[in-house]
Amino acid sequence: MQTPDIDADERRYDVALVWFRRDLRADDHAALYHALRAARRVYCAFCFDTEILDALPSREDRRVEFIWHAVAELDSTLRGRGGGLVVLHGRARDEIPRLAATLGVQAVFANRDYEPATRDRDAAVARSRARSGLTFHGFKDQTIFDTDEVLTQAGAPFSVFTPYKNAWLKKLEPFHLESYPVADHARALVAPPAGSMPSLAALGFRETDLRGLGVATGSSGAERLFADFRSRIDAYRERRDFPAVKGPSYLSPHLRFGTISIRRLARESWAAASEGARTWLSELVWRDFYFQVLHHHPHVVGHAFRREYEHVEFDNDEAKWRAWCEGRTGYPIVDAAMRQINRTGYMHNRLRMIAASFLVKDLHVDWRWGERYFADHLLDFDLAANNGGWQWAASTGCDAQPYFRIFNPVTQSQRFDPDGKFIRRYVPELAAVPTKYVHAPWTMPLAEQQAYGVAIGRDYPAPIADHDRARKLTLERYKRAAGRGA
Repeated sequence: MQTPDIDADERRYDVALVWFRRDLRADDHAALYHALRAARRVYCAFCFDTEILDALPSREDRRVEFIWHAVAELDSTLRGRGGGLVVLHGRARDEIPRLAATLGVQAVFANRDYEPATRDRDAAVARSRARSGLTFHGFKDQTIFDTDEVLTQAGAPFSVFTPYKNAWLKKLEPFHLESYPVADHARALVAPPAGSMPSLAALGFRETDLRGLGVATGSSGAERLFADFRSRIDAYRERRDFPAVKGPSYLSPHLRFGTISIRRLARESWAAASEGARTWLSELVWRDFYFQVLHHHPHVVGHAFRREYEHVEFDNDEAKWRAWCEGRTGYPIVDAAMRQINRTGYMHNRLRMIAASFLVKDLHVDWRWGERYFADHLLDFDLAANNGGWQWAASTGCDAQPYFRIFNPVTQSQRFDPDGKFIRRYVPELAAVPTKYVHAPWTMPLAEQQAYGVAIGRDYPAPIADHDRARKLTLERYKRAAGRGA
């Protein structure tokens, strides 16, 4: 087991509180483990934070329902061990100190978060705790390495992924992947005061189609998904880029909300011998990389990491923007990707790159518009990864795709959905179109459009941009921006 950060044997506290956030599981949990070792009695709490909830654009938000199910399952698991959750609804910066005072808590234990807004929240709670004599302990739990643990030889944060990955792997030891044996110390858990889990309606939200979509929720859902992925992880490298194929792990929402331990996932992939497992481990390293970028460079929220590209000119054509959002661009792979996110709250990673590149470099819409759209619609939305991915595609970010490399949506479609299977699933207007035309249906002769019942411009949109012309304009604009920023 990992060595605790505090001397647990002395039982320094009589009463402690564990504040759950994006770590909604009862096993291999750093803050919970340390609290159980350091206190005679341990309460657990989760707050549906109105500072976050009130900013959401819809009262039917799949993420809120996903969290609700995870919290309910976590409460049940803790109750089975003699504890339970105090479930709050309000501003966390107010509710957590108030609860700590009510319970007579001497210390609050929580796992660290890295987003600017949550760091501000935690700082406010810390100030409140300090005034009342409370102690706060923060722990690393959602990453393998965080903040300053992986730096260059000069002691600076990395800005390019591959050197970061090499340093990450060089530093990695079995110790970093060991589990926290929470169950061994569960006797310190105490049942919460009388109360009940608020309904979604009480939180101001309505049920979504989450269950109808077959989304696995809670730690039990994460376990099922991981068991399935382990059976096919060896083929991950070959299958991951094809959206019509079952290649990804589909664990991203569970990583986002902590219903499964990152240490466990990294440990099992590190121990495996296959190329697929090693490739998937690299994806987990990318996750740490974007967390450290956000930690060291919080200006990336709303601004280009590479400041010279703040000057890139965008048209921000509203009609083209709406066509992209609604999957009406006339480019089937882009439209299928956008219809997938709108219908399910998920988008395949390869498609995220294609859709982002198309918005920024074919339609000349500001990457921040697309970043916000994904933030509003993705079940697995994570600020660090979403921002990093959009800045990569827009060539404005840390370790970004060079601006002169621009995805061609047709060749990407031909390569990664060669039979058009994914396109036909989400763009049924093209279901009867032969494969040789499905990636660029505007190339169909009129006679064949009539034969297959797809009139371009009527039954399916004509392309709203000419890729070759858009590419040339993109190159000109980025070159000018780079020159002004030099």
